[in-house]
Amino acid sequence: MGHGHKAATATLVSVALACGAPAPARASRSGGCAATPQGTAGTGAIQAPSVPLSGGSEYGVVAAPATVQRPLVGLLSVPATAIAGKPPPVRLRIDEPGVAAVALRVTVTSLSTRRPVIVVRMGWVRTGRTLSVRWPAGARLAPGSYHVSLTAQDSRSATLWRRAHSSGVAALLVTAPAETPPTLVLTAPPTSEAGVPTPAQLAAAGAVFPVAGPHNFGGPENRFGALRAGHTHQGQDVLTSEGTAIVAPLAGEILTTGYQAGGAGYYAAEHTATGFDLFFGHCMTGSLAVGTGQAVTAGQALCQAGETGDATAPHLHFEMWIGGWRASGGYPIDPLPYLLAWDHTGSSG
Repeated sequence: MGHGHKAATATLVSVALACGAPAPARASRSGGCAATPQGTAGTGAIQAPSVPLSGGSEYGVVAAPATVQRPLVGLLSVPATAIAGKPPPVRLRIDEPGVAAVALRVTVTSLSTRRPVIVVRMGWVRTGRTLSVRWPAGARLAPGSYHVSLTAQDSRSATLWRRAHSSGVAALLVTAPAETPPTLVLTAPPTSEAGVPTPAQLAAAGAVFPVAGPHNFGGPENRFGALRAGHTHQGQDVLTSEGTAIVAPLAGEILTTGYQAGGAGYYAAEHTATGFDLFFGHCMTGSLAVGTGQAVTAGQALCQAGETGDATAPHLHFEMWIGGWRASGGYPIDPLPYLLAWDHTGSSG
């Protein structure tokens, strides 16, 4: 009898192990078990299958570590610059392993107003496929700086995973079309205060255009007096490629150089014998070639064009001051008439 009791107990233990539960408390009375007990020939004993009993699973199966799946930007191709008018072509791809489709939205936001100007709801799109954005009929972009951003969500409500190199946001600079050159600004004769040379006088005296390479003057937001957050624009932006040489238009002496993280980035200021002080902002990191107190000649390299500080594209921020740069009684004037008079290339692009 004692032997029979031991055999019965062994049977219960074997069945319990086959179900992956501790013996004997969780063995089913009815014998219902997902695993099929296997006996040993000639003995009738039931053996448990070889299943690991550790690894974090209630039933002894090693559980895979939990991972959070989210949509990821595999491609976002946006031109760095475009001409005002119809939005430029934009291509994109959303990836998410094991997920066939995600809901996708494309938004174009104006950086000057911080408001969306175009929103395209692309609906549910296939993952892993390169797509082109179909802009609404009649959609137009005025000259200015914009962000093109993606928003995606899968069927589990998981949203886009924004990483350093795949954030789903790209910058776009829209410039004025060539058929509307900024020379129209000179329809009225430029005015100059007593004793201050006119643009034509300085041009005749050999003044040099400060950007030594292809350039343009952007749109209304790049002009002197354009509205900014809490102030007005005190200079004229000259858009050009990063690394283009920035030179002194007139001979003079460097007042100071420095760095302003939330504004002009790396900059230089020059005092000239003509009565003007000149300011050059957003120089490329490490490109300043002059120092405080240094004498410079017209055409001498000061730095290279960059986008340091508060800038979204490479350009020169150029200011002209009467009465001293940032001095008591000093004030800036619109430099565009002077820049146009000095631009001997005759080209704005």
